[in-house]
Amino acid sequence: MKVVLKAGGSSGFEDYILRIPAGGLIFDEGEVGTEMFVIQSGSVEIKKKVKETEKLLATLEKGDFFGEMSILEELPRTAVARAKTDVELVKINQATFDEMLRHNGEIAVRMLRKLSRRLRETTALLELQTGVSHALEESSDIFAKVGERHEIYRLIFDVNGEEYYLNRDGETTMGRIDPVTGIRPDVDLTNADTQRSVSRRHAKIIHQNGEFKIVEEIGTMNGTFVNGRRVATGNPQPIKDGDRIRCGLVDMTFRVTQG
Repeated sequence: MKVVLKAGGSSGFEDYILRIPAGGLIFDEGEVGTEMFVIQSGSVEIKKKVKETEKLLATLEKGDFFGEMSILEELPRTAVARAKTDVELVKINQATFDEMLRHNGEIAVRMLRKLSRRLRETTALLELQTGVSHALEESSDIFAKVGERHEIYRLIFDVNGEEYYLNRDGETTMGRIDPVTGIRPDVDLTNADTQRSVSRRHAKIIHQNGEFKIVEEIGTMNGTFVNGRRVATGNPQPIKDGDRIRCGLVDMTFRVTQG
């Protein structure tokens, strides 16, 4: 995820940069915060204080964001953020938040997914405690049932021939593991995407009525292509055996092998 900020007057991009050495504290639980952060390099651990220890909640890397609740609701920090390695962060305060969203739609979409996940987890916990179902209209990435996998539907990574098997029916999500939202795609391209060109939730392949279609997700940054042609966001594009699929800079071949 790229962050585009414009600084006016005599200030420049460096005014937004915060560098923390490995092991350094970025913010502590309970602090009043006025900024969120986007990781430009390195990795950050998010921890929760439990008695006298800190429990690891997530490890975030380049392109991930954290601390957004202080921007949205001006609440005290609910966790500890500590640099796992030397890190370079982009500081975003309320004055620049709106400008960032205008230039980077992906972070807004991921923030909504993160908040949606929290809502659904709270709803599930409420149902567990009360025994009363609190239905929500949309399905969740966390609680949705994963379709049955079948070996005849797959994507083959061009570089080394690694195969990614698709769900036999319904949807197969494609992208990279997102520690911010907790979403894990069915086809995880993290290892194949050495240049981090694939969005966390990049696209999905739909198998319905014997046909396959690929759909680019909202907020995808570096494009989805079928046989070299860009797929419009949200517009299902039919695919067939042998078609070349590109997500960001990751090239694959879609294969359907009849048994």
